[in-house]
Amino acid sequence: MLSWFAALLSLGTSAPDFTLTDDAGARVKLSEWLAKGPVVLVFYPMDETPGCTKQLCEIRDHWSEFQQKGVAVFGVNPASAASHAKFRKNQSYPFPLLVDDGKKVAAAYGANGIVPRRTVYGIGQDGRIAFAERGKPVPAKVLATLTAR
Repeated sequence: MLSWFAALLSLGTSAPDFTLTDDAGARVKLSEWLAKGPVVLVFYPMDETPGCTKQLCEIRDHWSEFQQKGVAVFGVNPASAASHAKFRKNQSYPFPLLVDDGKKVAAAYGANGIVPRRTVYGIGQDGRIAFAERGKPVPAKVLATLTAR
């Protein structure tokens, strides 16, 4: 059967490393962050849309839980740094939004399409995929997979 969308990366596989810039222009290299602790990547379609805002605000509202567990979070989509900076400021997100120019990282993570597919990955400090789900999983579900390792 032909699939129109790439499959999620399998649990236990190595997360593809990448380097992107964030909404402030800082360079973010996944492997450098993993040296500090687990990472959550939230691929989302667009800045300032209701669904994306709701999803990222839910993470913002549970931010203390992410901090307590030592988990870094990055929103990822192809919008410009200026768009991301405005969105981040408007919603008071405590985590960076990464510019995936050309949707190359979304493609590596099976989250690509005309617009990025809403996809969440939890990556353990060992660099392996510990959580992978489409849509808007609740933060506690994502955190549970990262802290059980």
